[in-house]
Amino acid sequence: MVERSSLAVIVNRAANKGGAARRWPEIAMQLKAHLGSFRPLFTEAPGHATALARQALAQGARRFVAVGGDGTVNETLNGLLEPSGRLSAPDVVLCPVPAGTANELCRALGHLEHPMGAYKAAAGTVTRSVDLLRVRCVDLAGQPVDRFGYLIVSLGAAATISHRTSRSRWLKKLGEIAYLLMTPVVTLGYSSRDIAITIDGDVPRTRRLFTAMVANTENGGGGLKLMPGAKFDDGILDLIEMGDVSRLGVLLGIMPKLYSGAHIHHPKVRVSQGASFRFESAVETLVDLDGETVGRLPLEVSVLPRAFSVGAA
Repeated sequence: MVERSSLAVIVNRAANKGGAARRWPEIAMQLKAHLGSFRPLFTEAPGHATALARQALAQGARRFVAVGGDGTVNETLNGLLEPSGRLSAPDVVLCPVPAGTANELCRALGHLEHPMGAYKAAAGTVTRSVDLLRVRCVDLAGQPVDRFGYLIVSLGAAATISHRTSRSRWLKKLGEIAYLLMTPVVTLGYSSRDIAITIDGDVPRTRRLFTAMVANTENGGGGLKLMPGAKFDDGILDLIEMGDVSRLGVLLGIMPKLYSGAHIHHPKVRVSQGASFRFESAVETLVDLDGETVGRLPLEVSVLPRAFSVGAA
């Protein structure tokens, strides 16, 4: 059993539009069976998981179980980091338990394929290192944003799809399929725009893009294989650009291939790698980090290799 004083269990019962609250008794039973007795810390509003994590860290907690979706895990992680992106305590371990609409870190760790894996990882001693994404942009009010994540940074249409899905009162109740259902709705009304891209400080190049994503993991958007081959512990980020594709081309040529990853072979799709990226555009373009709208361009993305540890089954 994990020592109670070193354990913090942060729970977002509102995750998956309240689905986490319905599942909480079952999740709590499994956590108690694997971890022993604990006192859950329930979030009450967006951003609260970050404050709870900081408070628990100051009180000596070192193993953080985050129950919710990727937004909850991301908030918890940000509460464990210094402004530089370094962990406030080097021995901190983050243990996600899937209870949200999208649970992509859990998917990357194999917890969705093996449901007991998340509980065993929370109670075990095995860890894996994960690269950290640092995102700098401006929020929708024009104020500077400096955030950290671990999955995918998207801009353009993909970020708009996430934004519209999150704002829907009913769509996210459908779970992972919600993002797929929103895709044609956004696609039919979205216009490509010129975006200047700088990779690793090289000369900027401007391309007309429908969307772009900087990926630390293969999957996103509820199980879509958005960036095949991306690894969360190699110190490299993968950039996928979808060029000026027609609406019909997106719906018929790209969308059907998102689950297999075959869309990267489309003639309007370009893939590259780097450690830092900058994106600029004269047109307002949304930015999404780990499934949450964080602002708009201009955007800088960089990687901090193997910056934090997660529990592994």
